Amino acid sequence: MAPTPGILYVTMQPKPGLPEEQFHDWYNNEHGPTRLRLDFCENGFRYRASDLEGEKPSQSKPEWMAIYDITDMAELTKETYLRLRGPPVKTQREADTMAQIHVDRKLYEFIESRESKEFKRLELVENEGRGNVIVAVFLDVNEGMTDQLDRWYKEEHIDMLSKVPGWLRTRRFVTSSIDPKAPKEYLALHEYAPENGLGGPEFQAVTSTPWTQEIMTKVVKDKRRRVYDLYYTFGPAPRHLSPKLSDWTSTDPTSPFLTKIHSTTPTDLPTGAIESHITTPDGIIIPYILTGSSSPSAPLIVLSNSILTTPTIWDPFLTSFFSIPSNQKYRVLRYFKRGRFPDCGTQPITIDVLAADIIALLDALRVPKAAAVIGVSLGGCTTLNLALTHPDRLENFISCDTSAASPPGNAKAWGERIAIASSEAAISPSGLPIVGQTLAEKTTRRWFVPESYSHPGLVGRLEDVKQQVATNSLEGFKKSVNALFEYDLKAKMEGGRVRGCFVVGEKDGVLPGTMREMAVSYGGKGGARYEIIEGAGHLPMVEKPGEFAEVVTSFLRGS
Repeated sequence: MAPTPGILYVTMQPKPGLPEEQFHDWYNNEHGPTRLRLDFCENGFRYRASDLEGEKPSQSKPEWMAIYDITDMAELTKETYLRLRGPPVKTQREADTMAQIHVDRKLYEFIESRESKEFKRLELVENEGRGNVIVAVFLDVNEGMTDQLDRWYKEEHIDMLSKVPGWLRTRRFVTSSIDPKAPKEYLALHEYAPENGLGGPEFQAVTSTPWTQEIMTKVVKDKRRRVYDLYYTFGPAPRHLSPKLSDWTSTDPTSPFLTKIHSTTPTDLPTGAIESHITTPDGIIIPYILTGSSSPSAPLIVLSNSILTTPTIWDPFLTSFFSIPSNQKYRVLRYFKRGRFPDCGTQPITIDVLAADIIALLDALRVPKAAAVIGVSLGGCTTLNLALTHPDRLENFISCDTSAASPPGNAKAWGERIAIASSEAAISPSGLPIVGQTLAEKTTRRWFVPESYSHPGLVGRLEDVKQQVATNSLEGFKKSVNALFEYDLKAKMEGGRVRGCFVVGEKDGVLPGTMREMAVSYGGKGGARYEIIEGAGHLPMVEKPGEFAEVVTSFLRGS
């Protein structure tokens, strides 16, 4: 059977006792994103009524509306969707919140659509920040009069609406057959630019034609009209860093990574942190941590860590970075690299695949352009590659402790390390093969300078990094090192046009000289900035987080 496209149309009016912060936190971080993760849910938008005109919102005239485009309405009758509406997937927080909201949920099937040349699909990340106005018109039609209504829309009404300044699109729907108990109703959604001619002479002409008067008196039994402004566009990744987040954890038993919202963060910022995940186009789950400014338009910094480590290697740096008041305007995204966990996908992991993972994260979080991407080691060459291959998606990059091309013998060296890890045969508490302590000890001794091991403030931090290495999936490690075997960005570097900085630990072997050459060769004659972190090895953000934060801050300021 052919799919039947349509929409899920929901109006909501919070009851007086529900705090507004809890309503938005729940809707933006929990309810909406879970639906956007469904393959058949194309998009999701929240709207706020603009037609109250001083009237207090009520259950009969609610303030909030949401629309989800559905590729096949039959999917809303299946377990994949229905499981979201009850335990164990539906959290207690969601149940408690929804108990304090008047909800009206309607299902409509698509009839027709017409759009102007200026229409933009607002679910596309490049259109984030654009607004629109929706006029929703509900019609109860006399029996046997549907053909007259259709003909009026097709032959006059939409043509005239298209001449109203700011008109973008008109779509028509009818009550869905999957909801047989609902009374049959026709819905027209007319979309306009924020600056439009609603109420103007062109619009008055639309509503006053003889044919319109005939339709309204002879065909239509009842008409309702609402006007809304776009308020929020959902994505599959929670991103609403409200200053008053409430602590909660998702309960989906089928997901290996549960969404967690924290009201506080290790950096003592006033917002909190969101821990969740995205799914890449090839089906790989990438967990992430988002923290920082609560402004929805706050510039985003992406941090890409080295192989065998977790995003927590950035914690000391973030504490220092956010202690500088001017840096509290940023949001910061950290994520688990492909290769941390056993499921890495079927395609070979390359720096192109790793760069594409960052693009997938930006898309899911609806960020058209990152303020900066900062990476170290494998994350460093991933960051450089991102700047060279997707220059329109970031304003700045900082590439740390890496090379522009695979060093000779890299494949052999990493092959020997794989053999060391395999021979230990270490197993995680869940029974999966992991890298183990032998390679972890050798790796971290190579990464950090000897003096750090006798520094009281660093001993625990270095041990934590060692355990990150030791507990990495062995299968993921074997696959992720493929990215380091054969890559060469030298030919592309001269054409680099994203503002860049190359940072290296003073005692990181030959890399200080290598990265100085990279800075000179990047972007033609202009070159890029070059910074050395004195007394640091391969992970300067771990050993010298304050100094690293100063370098990042200075670069982002342009000083």
